[in-house]
Amino acid sequence: MALTIDQINRAGDTEAARLLDGLYEHSPWIAEAALAHRPFRSLSHLKQTMADIVRAAGLDKQRALIRAHPELAGKAMVSKTLTSESTNEQGKAGLTDCSPEEFARIQQLNADYNAKFGFPFILAVRGPRGTGLNRQQIIETFARRLDNHPDFERAEALRNIHRIVELRLNDKFGVEPALGNLVWDWEEQLARHSDPGYAERGQLTVTYLTDAHRAAAKQIADDMRECGFDEVKVDAVGNVVGTYRGTGAKALLTGSHYDTVRNGGKYDGRLGIFTPMACVRALAQAGRRLPFGIEVVAFAEEEGQRYKATFLGSGALTGHFNPAWLEQKDADGVSMRDAMRNAGLPGTLDAIKTLKRDAKDYLGFVEVHIEQGPVLNELDLPLGIVTSINGGVRYLCEVVGMASHAGTTPMNRRRDAAVAVAELALFVEQRATRDGDSVGTIGILNVPNGSTNVVPGRCQFTLDLRAPTDAQRDAMVADVLAKLKEICERRGLHHTVEETMRAAAAPSAPEWQQRWERAVESLGVPLYRMPSGAGHDAMKLHEIMPQAMLFVRGENAGISHNPLESSTADDIELGVRAFQQLLEQLAKETE
Repeated sequence: MALTIDQINRAGDTEAARLLDGLYEHSPWIAEAALAHRPFRSLSHLKQTMADIVRAAGLDKQRALIRAHPELAGKAMVSKTLTSESTNEQGKAGLTDCSPEEFARIQQLNADYNAKFGFPFILAVRGPRGTGLNRQQIIETFARRLDNHPDFERAEALRNIHRIVELRLNDKFGVEPALGNLVWDWEEQLARHSDPGYAERGQLTVTYLTDAHRAAAKQIADDMRECGFDEVKVDAVGNVVGTYRGTGAKALLTGSHYDTVRNGGKYDGRLGIFTPMACVRALAQAGRRLPFGIEVVAFAEEEGQRYKATFLGSGALTGHFNPAWLEQKDADGVSMRDAMRNAGLPGTLDAIKTLKRDAKDYLGFVEVHIEQGPVLNELDLPLGIVTSINGGVRYLCEVVGMASHAGTTPMNRRRDAAVAVAELALFVEQRATRDGDSVGTIGILNVPNGSTNVVPGRCQFTLDLRAPTDAQRDAMVADVLAKLKEICERRGLHHTVEETMRAAAAPSAPEWQQRWERAVESLGVPLYRMPSGAGHDAMKLHEIMPQAMLFVRGENAGISHNPLESSTADDIELGVRAFQQLLEQLAKETE
């Protein structure tokens, strides 16, 4: 018989501790301490309480907890002295069937890891989906984490312990994150589409209107139809729009983007498409209509990778599509207009203008997004309420000096373009740090036709400057551009600056933020409010209607724009259920 939260809440201390036995390896004190916090509102509440107890326990107890765990494919497995839980987990991961070469590799990794960190390597081998990592994934993760700083790796070990416990609790309570699994599987299937040159290397890159991009759009459209959307179409800029009609005149607008950065992750943007799709699927299966419609938009372009046209997809809906974008050319000389026509789109400004939404037709815009940062991960929190999206400005810049012989040009005679940009990069770092919550990045730095023995005569680079308010951002921008001018004048260089994107800060609409808060609270998950340092489609929709966002925790320290970007099916499940709760609130308010 599966356990229930009611059983745990009603049981005496001894019986409740027995029911929760076997969660943390040889460490019953954690469950025992958690029981003092009864009654638990949900299984998520119990999970969170135990994670909080470990975080507050101090370094000595944390290290003891880590050391209580066995090595992967180590002596305890060979001697068959693992706990039944660990035996099951390591067996399912195939660690009992290692080849001699794999076994030897893991033993060497175990030795190196213990020598560096002083505790065993901990990995939730059942993985983010709960179905298990393969041996290659385990060995690759093992080797990668050997490079971590000891303090970071201790925290990563604890995070993996909590994931192990989460899966063991699911087993005890007979819980399966069915909606989270569904979304996770959709994410994996969509990630099969990648641009040439990246697909062959197993990397995910989907840029605007490539074959991979169009294949991704088709898959999203097909999935929407299977979910039960009443209407699915691809619009004039390549957005995939799914409409699920309600009984009232207005609709809730939601969605995110499906393009990616180069060699990016599977969840950035896409989680915000599939989460509401799972909600619509559940409504359609129940034959239920809400007092409002649901319009899910998979935005075709947000990242600005192929063309300098960031937020193209959502910008078309707000009426801010720049006509000059149609004439832009990509690295292969293909104009956006031609790319659109090659994709079967009209490629005309008149067609694009028809996409502008009338705010009176909508209740507002909400977006679910993977956090893309370490905050929720470090706090052991699955969800975060976004209070505001930072305003940002991007520039494409070039510094021009004089290329000259690296051996014969004295240091005080050089007009080195790259060194000037390096000096600016240090200033950007210092200037952003001065504000505390501003950020500045030179993400691309290129010396065209550079050579080892030539002083760089040109240096192309990007600037990305962000801050929580427009005034704070603009002050930083002014200082950085003034510094660039001063550096170039002092060094005898010329420079050009082209603004490629400007987005205003977007504070969440209070009533919509509160709806997310009530939704999260109803799941028994602690409320955590946080700003978004990353830009999102929501900041464009903010220009014409109220908006608010929900963050879902990412794995691997929350890394994003990276192949390691990930989330667990359990956290995704909570995001879907929070969205369902938000829909229920709106239904009551609009009946």
